[in-house]
Amino acid sequence: MKIVIIEDEKLTAKDLSRTITNIEPDAEILAILYSVEEAIEYLSQHKEIDLIFSDIQLGDGLSFEIFEKTHNQIPVVFCTAYNDYALEAFKTVGIDYLLKPFTQQSVSKALEKYFHLKERLTPQNDFLGMMNALKQQLMPTKLPSVILQQGDKIVPLEGDKIAFFFIEDDYVFAYTFDQKKHILSQKLDTLEKTFNPQFFRANRQFLINRKAVKDASHFFHRKVVVNLNIPFDEQIIVGKLKVTAFVDWLAHQ
Repeated sequence: MKIVIIEDEKLTAKDLSRTITNIEPDAEILAILYSVEEAIEYLSQHKEIDLIFSDIQLGDGLSFEIFEKTHNQIPVVFCTAYNDYALEAFKTVGIDYLLKPFTQQSVSKALEKYFHLKERLTPQNDFLGMMNALKQQLMPTKLPSVILQQGDKIVPLEGDKIAFFFIEDDYVFAYTFDQKKHILSQKLDTLEKTFNPQFFRANRQFLINRKAVKDASHFFHRKVVVNLNIPFDEQIIVGKLKVTAFVDWLAHQ
């Protein structure tokens, strides 16, 4: 079988190549491609490929662009660090994935699934439809707006402009990246549900946007202090019971 690997991390690509050929000695790795641009050019010129192993996030974009522009009909096994829930769309059509870091067992199962499904792969339109569905789940989505009451006007404030929400003197405010403060009528609990998972509830007072977080510093009693990338006088402290969830949120948002 003829295989192409699309992966921008060279060590990971070589490791995957060795793992595949160890499992399937007859497998031929036709090419290892390191970027969207390189892969589009290669796949446009080479059609005799049985299977593609592809990372999702490459240095110059998402690999979905490759498959859309080349009108790909070759089955793809995605290599990704995303959680299972984000991959349900294409799991249902029989294209498998490897959750990084992959193992020989996971690669072997992916190859087995390919052989089992080889005669039942979906036609091109269904395949591209699956790609679009998965892309919608993995690409960042536009955040909703909140409504501001300004005199007799109702003014929407775009969620992407909000660095964090906070409570002060029993009122809820939105603090924007341009350092403006807007009073809101919504409760912080309601906003937490609306803006999850892009925003994290650091404590009872603060709900913060991932894009506003520069880094975090250790604090007393296993707490951490959130360091923002915009000026703000008050410290935002994450309690020790939330630190693990906070670090996981930082890693995956």
